[in-house]
Amino acid sequence: MLEGTLNVVAPEIVLALWSMVALMWGAYSKRETGGPVLWATVVVLTLVGLWIGFQPEGTRTAFDGSFVSDGFARFSKVMILFGAAATLALARDYLVRHALLKFEYSVLTVLSVVGMMTMVSARDLIVLYVGLELQSLALYVVASFRRDSVRSTEAGLKYFVLGSLSSGLLLYGASLTYGFAGTTTFTGIAATTAAGPISLGLVFGLVFLAAGLAFKVSAVPFHMWTPDVYEGSPTPVTAFFATAPKVAAAAMFARLLLDAFGGAVASWQQILILLSVLSMFVGSIAGIGQRDFKRLMAYSSIAHMGFALLGLAAGTTQGAQSLLIYLAIYVTMNVGTFAFILNMERDGKPIVDIYSLSGYASIQPARALAISLLLFSLAGVPPLVGFLGKFYVLKAAIDAGLIWLALAGVIASVIGAFYYLRIVYLIYFGEATAEPLGGRMSVVHWVLLGIPALAMVVGVVNLFGVEALAASAAATLVP
Repeated sequence: MLEGTLNVVAPEIVLALWSMVALMWGAYSKRETGGPVLWATVVVLTLVGLWIGFQPEGTRTAFDGSFVSDGFARFSKVMILFGAAATLALARDYLVRHALLKFEYSVLTVLSVVGMMTMVSARDLIVLYVGLELQSLALYVVASFRRDSVRSTEAGLKYFVLGSLSSGLLLYGASLTYGFAGTTTFTGIAATTAAGPISLGLVFGLVFLAAGLAFKVSAVPFHMWTPDVYEGSPTPVTAFFATAPKVAAAAMFARLLLDAFGGAVASWQQILILLSVLSMFVGSIAGIGQRDFKRLMAYSSIAHMGFALLGLAAGTTQGAQSLLIYLAIYVTMNVGTFAFILNMERDGKPIVDIYSLSGYASIQPARALAISLLLFSLAGVPPLVGFLGKFYVLKAAIDAGLIWLALAGVIASVIGAFYYLRIVYLIYFGEATAEPLGGRMSVVHWVLLGIPALAMVVGVVNLFGVEALAASAAATLVP
């Protein structure tokens, strides 16, 4: 029995052990170990992602069913691990320039990833909370990792205070759920909701759980931390926030609602619809007035999480599949976009004002083409892969009878396209008013900018098989 449990949680154990090894390596080495630890961590995260990706199909549980390894969890974990590995690789040059290349950054990244992997495999409210807090505590620290920056310190403090509030909401919801369902396991909660109309107390528990999780995916009206934290955090940290944690939170949201509360779709569907509509429109409208590229990406993430929740609101297997497809595309687009943002500099100083990109295409045509493809895809312009992501979530909503919600999504997408297309316009048709942005881009950054940009075009053929993989993964969550 112990051997079977250890086999299920082996990837998490490997990463936890690596975090300890990296910590001891950095602490006791007489040389500066930030660089070697970072690259070793990138390799470890990638290898664990491949290991999970090639695991045999099937559902295995550990710790009396409170931890599960199924297709849905494995698909989500692969996205988390590859997203974390990519953003960690992107971080090196920035950390070197700002004298921040410390081994602690890699250790904190690994610990947060362990928490994310625990979250998406949790089938018990206690395990879910443990994973969530392990992720959150590490993220609070990396948000304020640049200690000589007031804005970075402010970002970490805001994230900590508001994150603590959201954790309290989630914990209160878990306690209410336990009080009225008599169990913290998802299986037990599902049995309670399937037995008949759920009690008012359980509905309140569900509402508080949803509020806590909505904060983690930065859904409106729990989005207030996102713009400030994205803007104030070091740019590699912002890139990390925009990828792996978003996947983990959305996947955890899906597992909680479809696994534990799958018999009460009518009770939580209206909550998701509200979160989705508000997020799509607030993210699309509020982003129009932004000049800071990182802050603009914060509102972009709010809008995109609204679209992801639109698919989940369908409450069907197709909806879960569309969520996974959307998240995979979203992570790919964000990795490429932040690879570009990290190379926006003038005289060695980072520049994040989008108007500084005026006339950029005449100076760096290859980079301009790559970021334009990514921005078109973020806007959902056909026939790029970003359009297919929105197509899948809209189709899931329509097939579930939520036609008006799909129409709202289309309108929000058209509004949000403005601020993406404005940047493309500046790049190709804007008049340079200052010294143009330049600087040499490293091979790693070229790869992580070029491959996502190319994928936005080539992926329209068959999405690299992601559609079939997502369908298989969703079927394990919603039989």
